[in-house]
Amino acid sequence: MSQTVTVGLDGSKESINATQWAAQEALRRGAPLRLLRAWSSDDDPRTRLVDPATARGWGERTLGTAERRLRRRHPGLDVETKWVAGDPVEELCVAAEEAELLVLGSRGLSGLAGFLAGSVSLAVLAHTRRPVVLVRPHDPLEPEAHPTGDVVIGLDVSAPSDEVLAFGFAAADRYGCGLRVVHSWAVPALYGPDMGGALPLLMTEIADDARRALDEALAPWTEKFPDVVVVRDCRQGRPAQDLIELSHDARLVVVGRRVRRARIGTHIGAVTHAVLHHCLAPVGVVPHD
Repeated sequence: MSQTVTVGLDGSKESINATQWAAQEALRRGAPLRLLRAWSSDDDPRTRLVDPATARGWGERTLGTAERRLRRRHPGLDVETKWVAGDPVEELCVAAEEAELLVLGSRGLSGLAGFLAGSVSLAVLAHTRRPVVLVRPHDPLEPEAHPTGDVVIGLDVSAPSDEVLAFGFAAADRYGCGLRVVHSWAVPALYGPDMGGALPLLMTEIADDARRALDEALAPWTEKFPDVVVVRDCRQGRPAQDLIELSHDARLVVVGRRVRRARIGTHIGAVTHAVLHHCLAPVGVVPHD
């Protein structure tokens, strides 16, 4: 794995905006940026009769235009381009394994509905073991657009992921912003004659246990990143809904994806799937065991 930030580029508005976000991220990391165009004649019925040489010419012109634009905008950025013929999902997964971070654009929905992760993005997320960031098509291109926005992490304290925490803390440290770590808990179903009387006590116990677990999970990371201001947000609620609401003012939302062994299906988890489709900020998806 290299320190490169790789972004998938197909010439669409979504992917062009993703290159802008990826360029800012590469500069913050002090890493080179690779623009990758993966082409397959099966992608679009209109291109099935296009020979590879012509397709490569189109792709290299798209890459060249994006490269020149980025070099004008960020003179100090190290930019390289790569065109490959092959299945986009497979090629992007290979690129993700070779890079420090993969960035993809995401097709937009209207209004505040959020964004829709396409089939390629979902397939890549399901199969790669490297972090991937999905960027909305109308995200502001300048980092100053959310000067007070925090990085938001969604964390399950019953099985906290070091990979997710490391990614979120490092991002907040790079951006010089705060970090909000969110754990949403729910009251289990109660049965018995004194259900109403037991409920307040049970809620208090669940909330206290969740706060203790959250403190324990964060302790080593707050020590490792002492300059990151951390807000512990332990609340009764629904994880996906809470993260989507917090994304309105977030700089980046970070969620985990448990690595699945099954061969069929996307296997990205219900919460992560909902966040990907409706979050208003860029979303970082971090695989973990």
